[in-house]
Amino acid sequence: MLTEGGTARPADGAPRAARKIPRLSRSEWVLLLVLAAMQFTHIVDFVIVMPLGPKLRDALDISLDEFGWFVSAYGISASISGLLAALVLHRFDRKKSLLILYAGFTVGTFVCAVAPNYAVLLVGRAVAGGFAGVMGANVLTIISDVFPESRRATAMGVVMSSFSVANIIGIYAGLEIAEHIGWRGPFAVLAVLCLPALALAWRVLPPLRRHLEQRRSQNVSMLQVLFHPTHLRAYALTTALMMGSWTIIPFLAIFLVNNLHWAETDLRWVWLCGGVATLLTMTPTGWLSDSRDKLFVFRVIGVLCVVPVLLITNLPAVSPMWLVLLATTLFMVSTSIRWVPAIAMITASAAPHQRGSFMSVNASVQQMVMGLAPLVAGFILGEKPDGDTRRALEGFPLVGLLAAASMLLSVALAGRLRRAAEPMKERAQQPQEAVAEPAVF
Repeated sequence: MLTEGGTARPADGAPRAARKIPRLSRSEWVLLLVLAAMQFTHIVDFVIVMPLGPKLRDALDISLDEFGWFVSAYGISASISGLLAALVLHRFDRKKSLLILYAGFTVGTFVCAVAPNYAVLLVGRAVAGGFAGVMGANVLTIISDVFPESRRATAMGVVMSSFSVANIIGIYAGLEIAEHIGWRGPFAVLAVLCLPALALAWRVLPPLRRHLEQRRSQNVSMLQVLFHPTHLRAYALTTALMMGSWTIIPFLAIFLVNNLHWAETDLRWVWLCGGVATLLTMTPTGWLSDSRDKLFVFRVIGVLCVVPVLLITNLPAVSPMWLVLLATTLFMVSTSIRWVPAIAMITASAAPHQRGSFMSVNASVQQMVMGLAPLVAGFILGEKPDGDTRRALEGFPLVGLLAAASMLLSVALAGRLRRAAEPMKERAQQPQEAVAEPAVF
């Protein structure tokens, strides 16, 4: 039999010799690369608006509050659509669902590329976010359906690497395109790239109807998923985690250009350095979290996050580029790797039969806070003339204090998480040391 962790054990409980995990076949690699390409396009579409902030504001003559709404529209739309989709997606073939969702995302991105004004651009972002938020979760669900548990982590790693690639290559290329053909360029190129990805997905993905054929009624109450005390603690932790970073990230490029007088072409180095450093530290953090106490690892990283946050939001205008890049890289790395132990603890706080619904709700909470955090920061921030056409941000140190307080709150909230109680049947199948684990992480 196979335990939840994927370790094969005989009936007497003695561990068997570790078996060799088969390599991915050629067709499996093709499938994963197509899914990774779809993830890459929607991640770039989401994160590119932050470094494009100064150029967008100048071209459309929009205020800081309007830019905050522009960033927030994507996350708020993704949150609402995610909650609605959780009620109906399980009734359809996953391949058809993915193709429809990706087509909708493509249309939303194209609308952004041709938008004649701010209002239409805002609608395009909402449409793209509404489809992309559900599409990203659907991609991970497809991997779980296609790949057995013994190889699922490998498959997930291939597709999830698209996030780091998007930060390293996607943003760099997007800023280059925007520099040469304007802010519409990145959206137009992404919309064009979506077409071959959509065609390949239609050609490569097999029909995925097994969940329809094997549906069994589950006695899972949505009210219980929403309001179970352990789940509420996890939702609170997710909220604090997102507030700690997304009150700063959307306005970082504007701060660097308007307050520190960076050239817009230099912004690519922030995301390039941060992306490379995050890619190099994500996997070692996973190893460390598995080999040590997850709560302790999270608390150490969570406290350390405060340092680059306070440094970034209080940088003087004469700061050298190396210092700024050091601060922004530390910020991106620390706020990213803390999610490794955090997600492990959050996932374990839901019982197995509720975990799918719980994670869907938690993802919607994450997207909603991602949309609301820039609005909160926008209410705090102000602008003042800085001797030229640029308008320097005011109140960024106060936003930094809010972000730092959210990070410290997340450290406290993580200690309130509890591992979900396991059914006796599943508990009996676990190794003895797993049964003896305390409820606190």
